[in-house]
Amino acid sequence: MRARGPWILLLVLAFVLPGAAGAADFLGPESCKGCHPAAYEAWMQSKHARATDSLSETQKKDARCLSCHAPDQSAQSVSHVTCETCHGGGQYYAPAYVMKDAELARLVGLVDPSEKACRTCHDASSPSLKPFNFVEALKAIDHWSAERTAGKQPRAESASPEPATAKKK
Repeated sequence: MRARGPWILLLVLAFVLPGAAGAADFLGPESCKGCHPAAYEAWMQSKHARATDSLSETQKKDARCLSCHAPDQSAQSVSHVTCETCHGGGQYYAPAYVMKDAELARLVGLVDPSEKACRTCHDASSPSLKPFNFVEALKAIDHWSAERTAGKQPRAESASPEPATAKKK
C-alpha cells in the first residue's frame, strides 16, 4: 500500500464506518450504467437481471427463495440480483475519482466477487440441482472483458475477477 498522506485515514473513517452500519449505501444498477454501459447491458441480458421472474407468486414471498433471487431487495428498489449484490453497495466507490484508483475503490467498499460469494446461492442446496462450474459460470456473466477489449477502462483496473484462463493485458 503506497502512502497517500493522512487524508486516506480520514476518508476511510468518514466513509467506510458509517457505511458498515447498514445497507443504505446501495444506489441501484442505474447508477452503474453511466460509466459502465457495456457491463450494464450485459447484466440486463443476464438471468441475474431477471432473477425473480423465475419465481412463482408464492416463492416471491418466501424468504428462502428471495435470499438468492433478490438478496438486496430491502436495501434496493430493484428486486433481482444486481451489480451491488456482487460488488457491494456503491455509494462510496461510485464516484469517478474513486473508481480511477483501484486501491481506494476497494478500501471504500468495492468487492471483487469470488467463487465463495457465488456459491452462497449456486450450491448443492439450490432447488435447480444443476452442477455449478465457477469458471464456466464466469463466462456466462462476463461483463468486464468487453469493456477492456474495446479499450475502455472507466473503472478501477481489475475491479472484477477474470477467469483463471484469461490473460491480463
